[in-house]
Amino acid sequence: MTSVEIEPRITTGVVEHITKPEPRSLGRVLIQCRDQPGIVSAVSRVLTDFGANITSLDQYSTDPSGGQFFQRTEFHLENLNARRTDLDKELGDRIRDVYDAQVTLSRVAYRKRVAIFVSKTDHCLLDLLWRHRSGELPVDIVMVVSNHSDLADDVHYFGIPFMHVPVDPKDKTVAENRHLDLLRDNVDLIVLARYMQIISERFLNEVNVPVINIHHSFLPAFIGAAPYRKAKERGVKMVGATAHYVTAELDQGPIIEQDVIRVDHSHSTQELMRKGAEVERQVLTRAVSWHCEDKVMRYGNLTVVI
Repeated sequence: MTSVEIEPRITTGVVEHITKPEPRSLGRVLIQCRDQPGIVSAVSRVLTDFGANITSLDQYSTDPSGGQFFQRTEFHLENLNARRTDLDKELGDRIRDVYDAQVTLSRVAYRKRVAIFVSKTDHCLLDLLWRHRSGELPVDIVMVVSNHSDLADDVHYFGIPFMHVPVDPKDKTVAENRHLDLLRDNVDLIVLARYMQIISERFLNEVNVPVINIHHSFLPAFIGAAPYRKAKERGVKMVGATAHYVTAELDQGPIIEQDVIRVDHSHSTQELMRKGAEVERQVLTRAVSWHCEDKVMRYGNLTVVI
């Protein structure tokens, strides 16, 4: 018998109980292809034929007349792990091949393995570690990597392995090789939580997993060092943050999430930094969470969050 989790629901003074299926029986299907008739019904038919119950479905098209189509479907299916191979084959035969689609089948119970890169600034790192420990962030943080040792004690407090890999500014190859040794086949995502080193194209190609960066401005603006001093000098009325995928072009990758907060002439550089740090934490956490819940779909430099 499959066990279920019971949680109370209170409505107008009456206490009800609803059952929540275990994560191991929940799956997701992501579809991306040229928009054309029949895609939604075809996916539904495949899942129905397997006895699955669709619990949510979101879709978006850039243009209904031959544009790019995106769909994210969550479903409940008993014995999903045992039936996953057969379901994936059926999706291939009836969706991938017929509609020339990219199809990804995943299990909600599988938590993406994440490595966090950081330098000396701790606010984004600590926010991710805290949310991970409290269960708010649906990931497994397998390691924290830093070019400095300053945050080792903070990371060890959370029971996460800390890897100190110094970077020689004259030759970053040695550090990159060490990074690749640590990461290859061990992670599904890399998060740059204020890691103050440029990521090379060679590293991105060889590590072969997505990399998310938090940028300390509402891109494009104040690129480079001392962004909050530059913002103060320009008399900005808002400070913000941008989370984006890392590409070979510096700070030009597809944007996942952005946010801003209002400021004025009375705020000091230190106050701008504090307010900016608040926005950075929130934006990065949302971006990482959305990615790990398979809510972000990429098409060129466009991201669709559904």
